[in-house]
Amino acid sequence: MADSNEASNEAASLRSDKNESSNAYEISLSPRRSHLIWSLAGLGIVLAIVAAFVSDGPTLWGLLPIVLYAVLAILGMDIVVATVVSVTAGLIIGKMSVLEIGTLLGDSLADQITIIGLIIMLGAGVGEVLKVTGVAQSIVSSVMHVFGRSGKNAVVFGVMISCLILVASLGTLAGAIAIAAPILLPITARLGFTKSATASMLFIGGCAGLAIAPFAGSNVAIMEAAEVNYGQYILYGAGPIALLSLALGIPIVSLMQRWTAKKGDFYSAEEVGGAETVSSNSRLPTAVFLVLLAISVVFAAVTSAGTTFPLLALPVLGIATAVASRMRPQDIVSTIYRGCSQVISIFLLFWLLAALFIVIDLLAPFDVVMDLFGSQLQSASPFVFTVIIALLGWVGVPGATAAQVVLLDKVFGDLGATLGVTAGSWVVVLLFASKADTYGPFPNGNMIGVMGLARSTNLRNMLITGWMLLVPACVLYFIILFVETR
Repeated sequence: MADSNEASNEAASLRSDKNESSNAYEISLSPRRSHLIWSLAGLGIVLAIVAAFVSDGPTLWGLLPIVLYAVLAILGMDIVVATVVSVTAGLIIGKMSVLEIGTLLGDSLADQITIIGLIIMLGAGVGEVLKVTGVAQSIVSSVMHVFGRSGKNAVVFGVMISCLILVASLGTLAGAIAIAAPILLPITARLGFTKSATASMLFIGGCAGLAIAPFAGSNVAIMEAAEVNYGQYILYGAGPIALLSLALGIPIVSLMQRWTAKKGDFYSAEEVGGAETVSSNSRLPTAVFLVLLAISVVFAAVTSAGTTFPLLALPVLGIATAVASRMRPQDIVSTIYRGCSQVISIFLLFWLLAALFIVIDLLAPFDVVMDLFGSQLQSASPFVFTVIIALLGWVGVPGATAAQVVLLDKVFGDLGATLGVTAGSWVVVLLFASKADTYGPFPNGNMIGVMGLARSTNLRNMLITGWMLLVPACVLYFIILFVETR
């Protein structure tokens, strides 16, 4: 338990540092780890220089930037910095001139990958509007008003649904739970739920919401990569995991409640205080937001709207909600700017990722791979291929799910198409690859963030909650992939 508490305290410290920084990917590293990472970065640049002298045209050396990026990110380097290093390595291997580099960076601004970064940034701006106008609080309070008087199981379901709706609307788990927690904790504490049980409710509902969030960056990236619309995305991959989470949520929370109630893991009055009140002035903007959100989702599903649709839908949602709340124009603009500014590093990351993949396309390492191993790969099983890629993504780049989706699709998407992997299978692969590590098997930022917001310090119980979802999710997606690849 000492190790669990120490990990929680360290993560809380990291979160505190992040709150004071505009870099969403900032990570504190020990001097030894930092020295190792920068030594590997330097080695990667040296190898790129060597490759520039020994290679020309399509070359397997083009894989070096991808491998370097993955290694540096997994070891803990700031993902934006890791991308800069990898782009630099690619530019060196490609022997690109200064003018060519400038053209490349300009082209990457109009790339679909950069658009995903812009969507994430706009989503953060809308999230800020929902917080300022009280719409987020109103959504949670309305759901709990429906479920809060029908017994403990109904309350558990209400908490999960509240978190699901809020996370799906904002497209971020930690940010949405931060809004919901002050409203929900007094309710669960008053009914005798323990800290660990409450953390489980918030986590399960939040994860279900994150899977179905229509404008979350990673989900937009999956739809773009698999070339499916939102309805197909829900049908093939996100719907099953969301339903599974809600179905298992009540028994998991009940089990967690029985375990921890015996240990006195209850809230004190000082820890939760009173429930936040919701202003009646938020009713109209809440209604406007929910109606427009529903219209946007239905429109996107019916018309098969592409990645660019959220570029219009998100600003309309934010502005209409703010106008309904009678915010002044200058306040609307400043609020959206404030939200966007909090994730500017994410936009820069996707711009750099677009440049990285343009460079890799120019180096064409996968053309060489297909020439060497194409005949063997043609005879490979689509089922085995999809399982391997899903598992590879599971242990891939942490803390950057949308970037991970883009990376996997760019590296393996064409190969999967060659093997006959369907769009439905590819949705499942990318969804599992980007979301599975949220459930475990190791601690992660989402887990620890929810723990902190729920005032829980028991990391083991949070991990157990994740594992009890992860195991059946693995079985579920294994079956779906088996059927889809037959």
